[in-house]
Amino acid sequence: MASRSQPASQPQPLQPQATATEPPQILARGPWPLEQVSAHWHTEHYEPSTEDAQAADAAIDALRKRGSPSHDGVAARLLDYAQDPVTGGLALELQPQRWALRLLAGNASQSVAALCVTRSADGRWLAGRRADWVASWAGRWALGAGGAVDLDENPADTLVRELAEEWSVTPARVRGEALIQLPHRLVMFVGQAWLAEGVDADVKPDHEHDEFAWWPREIAQWPDEAEAPLRVMAQWLSAE
Repeated sequence: MASRSQPASQPQPLQPQATATEPPQILARGPWPLEQVSAHWHTEHYEPSTEDAQAADAAIDALRKRGSPSHDGVAARLLDYAQDPVTGGLALELQPQRWALRLLAGNASQSVAALCVTRSADGRWLAGRRADWVASWAGRWALGAGGAVDLDENPADTLVRELAEEWSVTPARVRGEALIQLPHRLVMFVGQAWLAEGVDADVKPDHEHDEFAWWPREIAQWPDEAEAPLRVMAQWLSAE
């Protein structure tokens, strides 16, 4: 991952032709208190190309054939963003688009998802094995909670909502860490949350996880199932 970016006073253009060979791009770097993250929703829906619309139809059908209860809907697309040069706050410009576009491996159309990396009061990392039928990271271990940003939702609020839905807990504190664009044009709003003392014993996985564990605070002591991208993410978030 790149080093922390400098605040920008003007909206920054996205990279429309990222390829799978490119590394993730850090669009903006926090940390931000959640109240410093704002979202303005435009009313006009994004219209994908006919090819992308058909590919999204096929992706949803493939999920259903795997036994997934996932259904298409409306989620967020990133139009633009800006970081205030004085306060450092992050302003997001969003518009509605089909949820299923996020499934396209070559072009997720700047769909916005939120990732809430979650830690215990003593710094351990919450990890869960994703069920085989889920849309992303199926059968693999992931950190914390995550999902699409719902219509009219602020991605900062998505962090807390997803943590409650997936693990049945509310964080003692949470902050935004970064806005990242992956090579296939999926935009991730990454946050980090800490639970209050003893709340780590209260986590209950939802149906999207078939196993979970608290990995050690020291990333070097993580088990073999912790894939390299998870280790890189944790090391990056640990750096102050």
